[in-house]
Amino acid sequence: MAKININTQENTELTSVVKPPIRYFEAVGRRKEAVARVRITEGTPKILVNDKELNLYFPSQDLQEKVIFPLRITSTLNKFFVTVKVKGGGLTGQAEAIRLGLSRALLKFDETFKPILRANGLLTRDARVVERKKYGLRKARRARQWRKR
Repeated sequence: MAKININTQENTELTSVVKPPIRYFEAVGRRKEAVARVRITEGTPKILVNDKELNLYFPSQDLQEKVIFPLRITSTLNKFFVTVKVKGGGLTGQAEAIRLGLSRALLKFDETFKPILRANGLLTRDARVVERKKYGLRKARRARQWRKR
């Protein structure tokens, strides 16, 4: 049986290479079928959504404004590096899910933002979802046209 020689000097060199963990604040936002995981880190101001720039992922200006609204009202637009992983739903649902997740992450970062975010309705989850289709109807509530004769 061969002996295994463990050199302690090599082990200390390996542990010195490990970088200190980056401090971030993470939160989840949901809207309709969309789910967004948002991470904010203090640093270079940039927003990445699914590894794409914000303006490439959301080409519409109003959706971009929806996403950055929590940063704008808390005056932290040029303070955070934001990364988002979002899936499900359409573009509007995803943008609103990101907005909720970003608001919750900002709240974890600084509790003093709570009155501002609450007053603008950014901490409330919009629970409206598509109503299910019922049997015997065309859609959720739309019935076939009724004929008298």
